[in-house]
Amino acid sequence: MDKAYFSHETAVIDDGCTIGRGTRIWHFSHIMKGSTIGEKCNLGQNVVVSPGVILGKNVKVQNNVSIYTGVTCEDDVFLGPSMVFTNVINPRSAVSRREQYDATLVKKGATIGANATVLCGNTIGRYAFIGAGAVVTRSVPDFALVIGNPAKLIGWISENGHRLEFDGSGIAVCPETREKYELKNNIVNKLIE
Repeated sequence: MDKAYFSHETAVIDDGCTIGRGTRIWHFSHIMKGSTIGEKCNLGQNVVVSPGVILGKNVKVQNNVSIYTGVTCEDDVFLGPSMVFTNVINPRSAVSRREQYDATLVKKGATIGANATVLCGNTIGRYAFIGAGAVVTRSVPDFALVIGNPAKLIGWISENGHRLEFDGSGIAVCPETREKYELKNNIVNKLIE
């Protein structure tokens, strides 16, 4: 019986993981027992998915990303090349902290740029955009654009990845889709018309 996903011959797929239909796993990647990968994901070269990790549908993981136990990525998440997750806030080689892993949640549609670092115990909001090289030390709201070390909010971004410019009444329009967004009390919501 043919498997419902593609894996390169150099990829290591442990027994006891779940991989969705249409997913593609590339060179030298390792998918560990107990992990769950949704449909139509794409995992680049040299990706590690640790036990207990959950990836939703259509998650794109670029080269050289390790997704450690405690990380959940919802649908349509983009993880840029060589970005980093942590799962222990105070690691020590001589101290086992396997029972102290902190959870990290990356919500639907979020993007984490190349070489960014996300410290454990945080949530990356829906459609948030973490700039390349940023160091995320606290949770990031929906539609937020953050950059720097430590990452700081510099603006807001649409579902399609465009910077939102809010008018005096707190309304912005995505230049690509023409969809409207509202900024109120430092929270952005997409308006349904």
